Amino acid sequence: MPITIKTENIHKKYAGQKTKVALDSIDLQIGTGKLFGLVGSDGAGKTTLLRILSTVMVQTSGLASIAGFDTRKDAEKIRQIIGYMPQEFSQYGDLSLEENLAFFAEIQRVPKAKVKESIDRTLEFTHLTPFRDRAAGKLSGGMKKKLALGCALIHAPQVLILDEPSTGVDPVSRGEFWTILSGVVKDGVTVLVSTPYMDEAQRCNEVGMLHEGKLLSVGTPDEITNSLPFETIEVKAKPRKQMREVVEQTSGILSWHPVGDRLRINTVNHNAQQVLDDLEKGFIQADLHISFLRSVNKTMEDAFVSMVSQEGQTE
Repeated sequence: MPITIKTENIHKKYAGQKTKVALDSIDLQIGTGKLFGLVGSDGAGKTTLLRILSTVMVQTSGLASIAGFDTRKDAEKIRQIIGYMPQEFSQYGDLSLEENLAFFAEIQRVPKAKVKESIDRTLEFTHLTPFRDRAAGKLSGGMKKKLALGCALIHAPQVLILDEPSTGVDPVSRGEFWTILSGVVKDGVTVLVSTPYMDEAQRCNEVGMLHEGKLLSVGTPDEITNSLPFETIEVKAKPRKQMREVVEQTSGILSWHPVGDRLRINTVNHNAQQVLDDLEKGFIQADLHISFLRSVNKTMEDAFVSMVSQEGQTE
């Protein structure tokens, strides 16, 4: 498969930082027409990497390219073929959606004869056609994100780079946004999107897990979760304090962490059934009310928590 986005040993160190680096030896290859998710918590280095790839920032060392163009030497050529949506996307609140799109079409040098066609196509694709005359300042948060996406797509880019596009948006709008994004990928556009949400990572073709400037893992969501050296159990029982006490006293458990009012427990591979039996006995003896106790599929969140924990132990 052709490679559209490539980085080799990318380092980034900001002025004034003596020891800590923002990015440390980042190697990536993203295939053409793929939806790649860059996952990590705040401060992981996601924004820094996306700024380098979109030629907004220059790396300290290493190589980065988009469609074969070097981000340092061919910045102008890259800007013509990418759409970039930063976290804080500047829209003109007193202009209508159509006027905003027309403005960005001009910036991106869309031929005048094709501007109207491009605007109509973009509004329809982002489901904003009924609101084309509404002032951008009067849009909801979710609709503003769709408009920002439309502005990044107005010139039909080969590559779309999105920095946490759904942060701060309600769950329904987030789902709609990702449905639109799937349509972009179906049209053959290579999409690189950063997100702190593990459920969004699950929607991607491939995922890179970034933590404190280091790339911990790259692969499909299934490859990453299947590589985890444990099985997972989920339990909810009351009283919660006693539930935790039983878990702490049960052998065969590698680690556990709370998720809301339940616990997710990691056990040695092929040992989940024994742990389930032992937990059930312990809960019954402690006279706990068990809402559920079951084996569950491993998630991207399990993978991220595990890898970050292992990285911390290594350090």
